[in-house]
Amino acid sequence: MKSVLFEKLAALAAVVVALLFALNAVDGIVQERRARQQGAEQAVASSLAGDQTLLGPMLRRQCEETWTTPDGVGTGAGAGAGKTFQNRKFTQLLWPRRLSVRSHVAVEPRHRGLFKVNGYLSETTLEAEWRPFDPSSSAATRPDGRVSCQPPTVALVLGDVRGIRSASVTVDGIDREVRSGSAVGEATGLHAALPELPKDGAPVHAVVKLALVGTGSLAWTPVGDESTVDIDADWPHPSFAGQFLPVTREVTAQGFKAGWRVSSLASGAQQQYRAGGRVCGLQDGRADGETSASATPCADSFGVRFIDPVNPYVLSERALKYGILFIVLTFVGVALVELTRRLRVHPVQYLLVGCALTVFFLLLIGLSEHIGFGPAYACAAAACSGLLGFYGAHLLKGLRPGLMFGAAIGLLYGALFVLLRQEQTALLLGSMLLFLALAAVMIVTRRTDWYAFSRSQAGSSAPVATSQEQTTT
Repeated sequence: MKSVLFEKLAALAAVVVALLFALNAVDGIVQERRARQQGAEQAVASSLAGDQTLLGPMLRRQCEETWTTPDGVGTGAGAGAGKTFQNRKFTQLLWPRRLSVRSHVAVEPRHRGLFKVNGYLSETTLEAEWRPFDPSSSAATRPDGRVSCQPPTVALVLGDVRGIRSASVTVDGIDREVRSGSAVGEATGLHAALPELPKDGAPVHAVVKLALVGTGSLAWTPVGDESTVDIDADWPHPSFAGQFLPVTREVTAQGFKAGWRVSSLASGAQQQYRAGGRVCGLQDGRADGETSASATPCADSFGVRFIDPVNPYVLSERALKYGILFIVLTFVGVALVELTRRLRVHPVQYLLVGCALTVFFLLLIGLSEHIGFGPAYACAAAACSGLLGFYGAHLLKGLRPGLMFGAAIGLLYGALFVLLRQEQTALLLGSMLLFLALAAVMIVTRRTDWYAFSRSQAGSSAPVATSQEQTTT
């Protein structure tokens, strides 16, 4: 006779497969809402300003080299007597000997419909020092070449100039007029014209003060021979990224402080930018545009991303990964009660319990868009635990078993919340939870006669014989 226990196990397997399809549908909703959030971030960035990366300040000037060449070459009379003047024009970039950046950042969340986007306002001071050199000794390509240069400009390249709220440039204690454009190729930014550089070898000192808004990330390109960057912000969840990590950092619930110290010996930013490297933002710990081998490479950069670790869609997506685990553990718990109390639970009842567990994730997504992830999780968990406790009282034939069933579901939700918060130890905690569940099943069923249980499930009217009675017969 075909085993009724096998039929029930097959029915429960079909229920689990159906619930897997339901969880996949919920995951599709999460992905759709997350895509809409990313669209809102792009919309805010296109209207406000995007990722910001600062390169500079640097000194830039247009130069011209001139030299003479003989008109002809030969040994006859008059050969080489005439001369022709030739010239070449080039742009000279002078990198600062020391570059110091101090930045204070205040995060200013923006909303587009239901979606929150982290914008920020950065009050940044950049101090740079150059020691000018004689261009004729370093830029001339011929022994008889003479180099002359126009007055220089202090140039600063920015990722998105729409974020400039105010800017000032002071050179050797004198305020200079700030003009739009970096005056360096097609790069966007700002610049200020200067008189001729000092001839006595005195250092040039420039201070650029900038109020800059942006979204997503704030980064710098270390173009100084010695670059120092210090930042403090009121955001407690920084994500440091780029080619260099901070040498000092302090993260608290009120915000963070971080400092970088980068030498030109460790960074090729000067050569990379001079060779046409792009100024890129931060994306997943590397510069934008480096994902494709055919794209123009980015100059070295480093900075911080203002991520939101309590993003409801990210956390909901992580929670869904444990959905099947919750369903299986709940079904195992019901099966143990069915086994120990000699009850018969229909597969349809298992299906209803699984549907309640699946609806939890849908409630979580919907509520988190309005009241935040933490309160939404508490409300959804309380609602589903209460519903399953009420249903369990009828399913398990008693108020006390029903309350215990609801409490067990509540503990499972609490364990899931801990797993979501402890990302670094989620695998360890999840493995321990599975081990404890398996241990509980093995302890409870260690003396179970599965053959007798199978016959009882077949609905036999005869009492199940014990092992002793079977031997006597």
